[in-house]
This record gives sequence, C-alpha cells and structure tokens, in this order.
Amino acid sequence: MHPIKKKPKKWLRFFILTTFFIVLVGGGATTGYFLWYKKRGPGGSDTYSINRNGQPNPPDELSRKEANTNTPAAPTIVRLVATGDMIAHSAILERGKTAGGYDFTSMLTNIKPYFNKADVRFCNQSTPAGGATFGYSGFPVFNAPIEWPKAIEDAGCNVINLGTNHTNDKGQDLVTATVAAWDNKNGIVVAGANRSAEEKEKVKYFDKNGVKFAFVSYSTYTNKPITNGFGVTMYADEIAQRQITEARTKSDIVLVSMRWGTEYSPSVNAQQDQIAQKLADFGADIVVGHGPHFLEPVKKLNGKDGRETIVWYSLGNFLNAQLEVEALIGGFASMVIDVASKKITKVEFMPVYMHYEWTQAEKAAENLLARRNFSMFPLDKAAEPMGKSLIGTTVETQTDRVTKLLNQFTPVTILTSDNF
Repeated sequence: MHPIKKKPKKWLRFFILTTFFIVLVGGGATTGYFLWYKKRGPGGSDTYSINRNGQPNPPDELSRKEANTNTPAAPTIVRLVATGDMIAHSAILERGKTAGGYDFTSMLTNIKPYFNKADVRFCNQSTPAGGATFGYSGFPVFNAPIEWPKAIEDAGCNVINLGTNHTNDKGQDLVTATVAAWDNKNGIVVAGANRSAEEKEKVKYFDKNGVKFAFVSYSTYTNKPITNGFGVTMYADEIAQRQITEARTKSDIVLVSMRWGTEYSPSVNAQQDQIAQKLADFGADIVVGHGPHFLEPVKKLNGKDGRETIVWYSLGNFLNAQLEVEALIGGFASMVIDVASKKITKVEFMPVYMHYEWTQAEKAAENLLARRNFSMFPLDKAAEPMGKSLIGTTVETQTDRVTKLLNQFTPVTILTSDNF
C-alpha cells in the first residue's frame, strides 16, 4: 500500500511557477544585456553586434556598417586662392644654388601652410624655366632651372599661369621646354604658353569638391614678339569670347588669368577696364591680373547675363627680388565658392611680405647679387624681418595701404595669418 501524496498548497505552486518564470525571462534579459554591453563596449563604442537571428555579425560586416556611419560629410565649399608674380631674378638664382644644382623651396617654406588651406591654388610663373640648355639668366632676358617650377609645385600650387611678357624671352624652344616641365603632373593644370596652335585652342578643365572649373590665360603684351601665332596666348576679343563661351557651357566657374596693365602702377588703366568688362560680358567669374608688379584695386562687374565677375586687376608680386616696397608686398587673394549654388560667397585677402637682407654699403653700391635670406612671411608676422630689410616701412603702414588700395571699389576683407 503506497502512501498517499499530498498535493502542494496553492501558494507553493504559485511560488514555484513564478520563480521559474523569473529565472527564464531574467536569464534571457541578462544574456541580451551581456551581448548589448559587448556590442557597445565599456566606452560606449560598437565592438560587437547581433544580427536578426540572434547570432554575432561577422567582423567584416560590422566594419562595413561602421564605415558607412563614419563617412565624412561632403565638402560644402571650395576655397580658391591666387597669388602674384614669381620672378626668378638673378639674386634669387644666386641664392638658390646648391652643391648639386638649385633649390628654391626654403624661400616659400613660411607661406606653404596657407596654400595648404585652399583647394584651388593659382600661381603665376612669371619667368620661363627650361634648364641649363638655354643658359641661366635673370633680368631682362630670363631663364630659370627646372627646380624653379618644382619649387612652385612643392609650395602647393595646382593652377599655373605660364603666359607672360617674359615667356618668349629666348624664343619658342624655351617656351616649349617651359611647358614641358609641367607635363605629367597629376592634379595640376597650366595655361598661357603653348607648344602648338592646337594646344593654344584648348580650354583647361578640372573638378574640385563637385564644382567644375575652366581655366584660360591671356597676355596683352610680350617683350619679344610672338611670330608663330601660338607660343603665348595673346589677348584678342575673338579668342577670349570663343573660349569663355565654351567654358561657360561646360563648367560652373570660369577662371581667367590676365597679363596686362601699367608696370609699377597701383592704378587701373583704361585698357584693363575695357578688357575686364568684355571678360565679364563673355561669362568670366573670376579674373586674376598681373603685370604691374604692384597691387591694384578689386572690382565687381556685372556681365550682360547679370552674372557677377570678381576682377583682381593686379595681384602684384609674390616671390621676387625687386627693390620697390610696393613690389615686395603681395599676398593671397582668397575666394570661397558655395558648392550648392556655385556662387562666390567671400572675397578676402591676406597680405604677404617678400623679405631679403643686405648691408647699407651693399645697398648704396647697388650690389644686387649680395642680397640674401630670401623668404616670405604673412605681413602681420613680418615686423622682425622687416626691421632687417632696409626698406624703411612698417607692418602697420603697409597693412593700412593695402586695405585702402584693395577696397577702393568693392569690399575686400583683409585677413591675418590667424584667421586665414
């Protein structure tokens, strides 16, 4: 006879069932929390994840997801800077000599960081550079070593004007060698000097941050006449209208380089004004001028289609060895372009000082080759070197002069090195 089993009391059955349920649900929650914690990690970063089937995602899948969430936002602006004449004067050639050739990079070291802050960096190689074959020489008939364009490239320049009044100083063979020095340079475009009539006709195009640019270059004069019709792209209404009209249909921003103006003048002459309005009417967005060696004012012109054109009549000099104070104060013209609207939203300028040193006796004797320590500085950082230069001016005087000069016709914000 088996003993009679007593049924558990109701409260005991309830307790057992409740405990079982808590353990079951709590265990799942604990496991889920553990996996979530591993996914997030103690620092809050995703290091482990679970897929919809409750299984761990493979690391490569997780990496792909994380890469997608960490993709940088597309740039919303393009910053374009432009500078003045880079002239390989004899004193610069002398100081650029090394045991094995030439090196000019140290002359640009101080201002390279400011090129790095821009996307499009226009530079004007004012003098030809074809190497030893053509004989090295400075003013008045120029030819620089191949290391000259290399220094310009190393500074960060990626849009290069080669068409100036000195480009044809030693004839077409030197023009050809000057252009060839820029061949096969990724991300760099050049214009203004040509090896053939076909090369002269081509508009140069490039893209930056979703904005398409066109680049053309013209010169109104050369020291030695062009006899073949193509060595330097000389300004004429017909070619400018044809090329800019094409560029307007194929690009968002049309950039024009102009060699024009009166040498050693801070004023805009009548020819510059006439050509500038024509360029605006043809469809140019930005005109960067050079040739006077001094800074000249900036204007905003309206073209026939209502488009606004920014005209920098002269950006003066950049790397050079001239004597006049005005020729030693150049700078960075800076324009900000909105990617969405393709419009220029800021027009700014940071003055730059070109420095060299010599003694009073060397200066009195006009011993130009004695000059040394060629280097460039943002003007607001130039007080100490300027004190050694014997040019008889101050940072404050030049900042005030540049501000008034550039702002004669349209507002231009003057930048310092700290807010560039």
